[in-house]
Amino acid sequence: MTHPAEGTAETGDHGPGGRHGGLTAAEVDRRVARGEVNDVPVRSSRSTREIVRANVFTRFNGIIGVMFAIILVVGPIQDGLFGLVIVANTLIGIVQELRAKRTLDGLALIGEARPQVRRDGAGQTVATSGIVLGDTVLLAIGDKVVVDGSVTEADGLEIDESLLTGEPDPVLKRPGDQVMSGSFVVAGSGAFTATRVGREAYAAQLAEEASRFTLVRSELRTGIDQILRFITFLLVPTAVGLVISQLAVEGRDWQEAVRRMVAGIVPMVPEGLVLLTSVAFAIGVVRLGRRRCLVQELPAIEGLARVDTVCLDKTGTLTEGGMDLVELRPLSDGRATDDDRQVLREVLAALGAADARPNASMQAVIDACGPPPDGRRPVLAAMPFSSARKWSAARLADPAGGEASWLLGAPDVLLPSGHAALGEADTLGARGLRVLLLGRSAVPLDAPDPAAGLEPAALVVLQQRLRPDASETLRYFEDQRVRAKVISGDAAVSVGAVATHLGLPGAEQPVDARTLPAHGSPEFADLADRTSVFGRVTPQQKRELVAALQSRGHTVAMTGDGVNDVLALKDADIGVAMGTGSDATRAVAQIVLLDDSFATLPSVVAEGRRVIGNIERVANLFLVKTVYSVLLALLVICTHVPYPFLPRHSTVLSTLTIGVPAFFLALAPNNERARTGFVRRVLRLAVPGGVIAGTACFTAYMLARLDTSTGLEADTSVATLTLFLVAMWVLAIVARPYTWWRLLLIAAMGGAFALVLLVPWLSDFFELHLVGLRGPLTGVLIAAVAGVLLEVTWRIVVLRTEPPEDGGEGFAGAPAG
Repeated sequence: MTHPAEGTAETGDHGPGGRHGGLTAAEVDRRVARGEVNDVPVRSSRSTREIVRANVFTRFNGIIGVMFAIILVVGPIQDGLFGLVIVANTLIGIVQELRAKRTLDGLALIGEARPQVRRDGAGQTVATSGIVLGDTVLLAIGDKVVVDGSVTEADGLEIDESLLTGEPDPVLKRPGDQVMSGSFVVAGSGAFTATRVGREAYAAQLAEEASRFTLVRSELRTGIDQILRFITFLLVPTAVGLVISQLAVEGRDWQEAVRRMVAGIVPMVPEGLVLLTSVAFAIGVVRLGRRRCLVQELPAIEGLARVDTVCLDKTGTLTEGGMDLVELRPLSDGRATDDDRQVLREVLAALGAADARPNASMQAVIDACGPPPDGRRPVLAAMPFSSARKWSAARLADPAGGEASWLLGAPDVLLPSGHAALGEADTLGARGLRVLLLGRSAVPLDAPDPAAGLEPAALVVLQQRLRPDASETLRYFEDQRVRAKVISGDAAVSVGAVATHLGLPGAEQPVDARTLPAHGSPEFADLADRTSVFGRVTPQQKRELVAALQSRGHTVAMTGDGVNDVLALKDADIGVAMGTGSDATRAVAQIVLLDDSFATLPSVVAEGRRVIGNIERVANLFLVKTVYSVLLALLVICTHVPYPFLPRHSTVLSTLTIGVPAFFLALAPNNERARTGFVRRVLRLAVPGGVIAGTACFTAYMLARLDTSTGLEADTSVATLTLFLVAMWVLAIVARPYTWWRLLLIAAMGGAFALVLLVPWLSDFFELHLVGLRGPLTGVLIAAVAGVLLEVTWRIVVLRTEPPEDGGEGFAGAPAG
């Protein structure tokens, strides 16, 4: 795609001072026709074909499909109902994921980076895919480099390439230097000519992979996969033994033997668990999408459920982006005159005009001071704001013919310790105001230290706009036992004042990050763990604080909107970026709040907890069924008796005690923070429950067989009744704590089974006929004993797990709404 000769032939005209005029419209059209366009197909979700394939061609769908085909051969059709259930479940999974795909694709289009290019001598915004070879791409602070290129213009341009090279220090770029896609601007401005676009760009493959829909690498999915692999290992020998035993028992009635073999194998497969996991994640994406929240990676939903610490950047998160200049306080020894104030305003206006991409503080200065007077204080040189320096500067000529460097930035950075103006600045900062120092220096900007010999001229007092929903959101986190920490580059006293005003616990004792102990020391981790507010934090320190919290076992979410947040966002367990933040933050974050609403975070955390907590809840239902199915098959093989069920009976049991209830329970509210150890915790509950259920069912079945006056159908009916009652007891335990709709769900499932037994055509269809009183009463008594054992076992398991945070009797300590 790259043609070096052509890349330099059509370069457009250079404007005044070497400024590149960019390509013409005709040149762009020719390059698009030649395919020299940035056409990397970055997708936010899987294709429709991949979705269908992933939901249809699964290991267990294959097993169930073979069993269904066998039943179609041996009949009757009512024994093949499980096949129709699998078809319906697969369709539900496909439909839900297609809904999630539409949501993701639409939101990704909204949140996509829109770089600026210069064409026909004028700047214009284009889609990333609209950049062509040779385009002049404009850069400003916070912009992401979307294609590879060669720098043509640079005004203090500093590029952070840490996401590509791992080198944390920004790289100063000059005309002729190369820039790589995937890096981002941390200071200054400039432009570059695109030399490699599309798949040839350095980070094209990384970018495509990072923003693609993933279904999910996480403890939850890994745990489910481990369980399924173990079940597959058990399935084959058990099925072989079951086939042999049923053929031996049934003798010449091979069709009955095959039906009962199928009935033994199908319940072993927890096919609905995989489906419900996919559906729950997909519905979570759709729900969050409706709240203008883009989930760029599905594992983020699980990560949110595990978050116990949220690190917040003050600016853009607790406060709105806009600021107001409330006071310009001169620092002259004598009384400041109106002329002195006018000079200060002219200087501030010139500094604002010299900044190509002003931040919120500079924008407030520009709004208050307006444009500089024509010709009075021309800009001779300028240095844009850098989060590392914490100041910006311009070399101005004054009307008297002299010149001076004027610096605007943090007072505690520009002034020596103990300076009188620092006390005044701290007093203002303690009120939640942002204070900048305007100072004058005779030192040129290209000197090693332009701030040397700085003469303080004035304090520029700015007021930030607090988000109206910030206080309520912080209270939500406190109620949910999620610790919030404010980590900001602003002065510690100022950040502490804002956080105190919003009611953040511990905000009264902010810590200046410049006084932190050495990174990696126990003291550093202790301070990071117990402190709520940090000020004067550098980008590297934000990253170190996140690492320190993680070293103490915390699951950390980091929010931010500026380039100084990128490294911390990347290292946090969950990165949350604001939609109007820099391209770089949106690129590395797993979640993007497209409407910039901090109040969306509680919904995001709650959705993650709902998904993961409920998946663990319903996993117990599916795995109890798997355990008792395997146990029944082994008991049947050892005792050489007919398998107690036909496939139609397994369908009734699975649908009423697992399938339908699990679907509703998986979508219910759940605020319990997820914990590690999913497999161990689920098996600790499912194995004893399955053993008790299987033993009770087989005991009732064998006792029923002792009554020679009844046939196999009556014995099967007793076994079905017993297993249904025990499985309903399991459902009643898993559904705790009870709400009206949970009780209604349990009652509805019981009522449905009663209809199957009492309505003649249904009992004939499913071959369920209870004969006499002895067998059914025996089954009910055995189920009652099994229920008591379940209660005892469950309570022992619950007592060995973490107690419920609300003091209730939640399932495995998991309260639910």
